[in-house]
Order: sequence, then C-alpha cells, then structure tokens
Amino acid sequence: MHELIATEDDQDFDRDSKALSWSNPRQRAWIEVEPAAISENVRKLKTILREECLFLAVVKADGYGHGAQTVAQAALSGGADKLGVATLQEGIELRKKGLQCPILVLGNLFDQEELYACLYWNLIPTLSSIREVYICDAHADVKKKKFPVQIKVDTGMSRLGCNIEDLLTLVDLVDKSDYLELEGVYSHLALADNQFQYDIGSETYKQKKRFDSLLGSIRKKYKNCCFHLANSAGTFLGHDFHYDMVRVGLALYGYNPFPTPSKFQSLDLKPALSVKAKITLIREVPSGTGVSYGHKFQAHRLTRLAVVGIGYADGVSSLLSGKISGLCQGKLLPQVGSITMDMLMLDVTDHPDIEVGSVVTMLGREGDRFLTPLEWCNLSGSIPWEVLCGFKNRLPRLVV
Repeated sequence: MHELIATEDDQDFDRDSKALSWSNPRQRAWIEVEPAAISENVRKLKTILREECLFLAVVKADGYGHGAQTVAQAALSGGADKLGVATLQEGIELRKKGLQCPILVLGNLFDQEELYACLYWNLIPTLSSIREVYICDAHADVKKKKFPVQIKVDTGMSRLGCNIEDLLTLVDLVDKSDYLELEGVYSHLALADNQFQYDIGSETYKQKKRFDSLLGSIRKKYKNCCFHLANSAGTFLGHDFHYDMVRVGLALYGYNPFPTPSKFQSLDLKPALSVKAKITLIREVPSGTGVSYGHKFQAHRLTRLAVVGIGYADGVSSLLSGKISGLCQGKLLPQVGSITMDMLMLDVTDHPDIEVGSVVTMLGREGDRFLTPLEWCNLSGSIPWEVLCGFKNRLPRLVV
C-alpha cells in the first residue's frame, strides 16, 4: 500500500481555501455581550416599579453599542413589555429579525414616506405636531388599517414634543380619526440624573407638575392610553414617576444614571459588555525614546511596549491617551502615548510573561478587577451614554 503524501500544491490549495473563507471575530478587537445580564437587570428593575407599570427597554443606537437584536431579545426574556428605538430604520431592522412586540419610535418622523413605512411595519410613531397627525390619518384611511400613535409633549426639555397648549388639540384630532388610536402620551425629563434636583422648586419637580396638569381630562376619555415620563434616572425617583410605563436605557445595561452612588447600587445591576483586544506586537525601546504621535510619552527606562489592536476608530477616544489602563492576566497595564486610529500602546515592562497574542480587557471584568465606562467618562469629560454608543461596528459583537 502506498502512503499518501501531501504535496506542496495540496498544501497551497488548503491554505488558499482557508484564506478564501477566513473569518475570526477575535482576530484583533471585539465586544463581548452577556444577554443573561440584560435579562436579570430587567427583572431586578421591575422589582422597584409601581404595580402594573409597564417596562419599555430602550435599544436605540444598536442597543447602546451592545447589539440591538441581542439586547431586545434578552430584555423581552427578562420581562420587558415594549421596545424603544430612535430611528425608523432601527425599528424596521428589529421587525426584519422577527420581533413582534410593540416598538415605539422615539425620534420624530415628519416625511410622508417615513410615516407610511411606520404604518406598514407596525411601528408606533411619536407625533409632535398637527401636520404629523394629518399625515398618519391619511395613510391609515387609505389602508383602512388601525394606526396606534403616541403624542409627545414638551414639559421642559425643549427638544421634541408639542407645546403644552397644543396637546389637547392633537389629542382631539386623533380622537376624530376613524383609524388613529391614541396609544400613549409622554414627555422627557431634562435633569432627572441629578438626584439632588428633585425637590419643590427644582426643574424635575416643575416638569412633573406640568405633566400631571395635562393628564386629568385625557385619562377620563382614554382609559387605555399609556402615560409615561421616566427615563432610567426618573425610574429611581419613585412610584410617583412611574405612571403607566417607564423607559429604561442606561440602567438596562447595568450602569448608574446618577453621578454618585444611589438607590441604584442596592439592585446590584450587572454590566453586560466587555471590550477586548489582542496584543499584536511587543517591542523594547531604550530610555528617552518618544512613543506614538507627538512623543507626549517619553520612556524613562528600558521599556517593553505592547501594541494593542484597538484605537479611536473603534471607540477608544484619543482624549483618554495616557489616562487609562488595560487588564491582562489579572494585571493592570498603563496605556502610554497617544491613542491612534487603530492601535494603542501599553507598558508591560514589569510583566515579561505577557506576549504577542495575549488578550487585553479594555472594559469589563477580569478576575476581581473591573474597568467601567464611568472611569473613562471621568477621565475624558464624557458621559457613559456616549462611551457605550461610541464603539464602532467594525468591532464584532460576540454573545457569551
């Protein structure tokens, strides 16, 4: 019997085949998302809600960078009743993924085609003007199809929403339509994340009073209308803010909406996201060597540098240069030099066991250490919402 021996041509063909279909989401840098944490966060948050209060999970901006479909399914599994998105496209994408729950589009749709698409895909639009009511009514009338809508009223955010004095006019127009259904009326708090602001005379107090003043006559006529005001921070202000539903964003993902410790901590919510990257090169540079653009870091000794495959094009802001650290094998490694578009450098001089291919945790837990977006915020002057939403799509999202 002759032994089969692979020729060089066979080996080249095998390599070419692998290269043609090559894919490795952990090749350079990636995000790991834990859906179980999202589900558990919903369950814990619901324990502080007023009885029968609905839970809307805000999954806009690709689920705050976690992956909208993953977060949506996990939130619904944990007991969320509805989903909230910012854009029409976000809502359509969730529908295409097979999600059939109520989805509220929180952004303003003004174009006729946009609002028709909203009707077609069974999405709930937010209306802020009489014009939008007329457009929705015309579309629903042509299709002879019920069209649930929500009206937003501006009580102090000065962003979306009709003026307070126009709310009843919009409500009456919806009421006169044969096909429009008033599914909800809501507003948005501007200062709820300042936990010291809720007292008589504060803007949060004033906004709530303005909202309360509008509800009486509408509630009598629309028994099934859903009134809601609270975002994540408002949810922690107590049952008075819960109304018929709360809209939870940041807390859903395991982060405190307040700048200081609060009732949030007692729930023990768990962050669901980790950002990881691999070391692609290790080099030694002598004392006095400048590192990265601008040479803002100068090696003060023989320094062992680890080049990590993640940068500001992935969502690690250049404003964090020289201020943050990464975790590798349980060791905290300082980042040095300017963070570049696709790479950053860590000082691993005191850790000779760290080598090319080692995985670095930039955010998340490793062992008994945890790196949080809140630390990045404090160092860069940003906010946690911006940090989480800043991770780009070229970072694969991996469910763990």
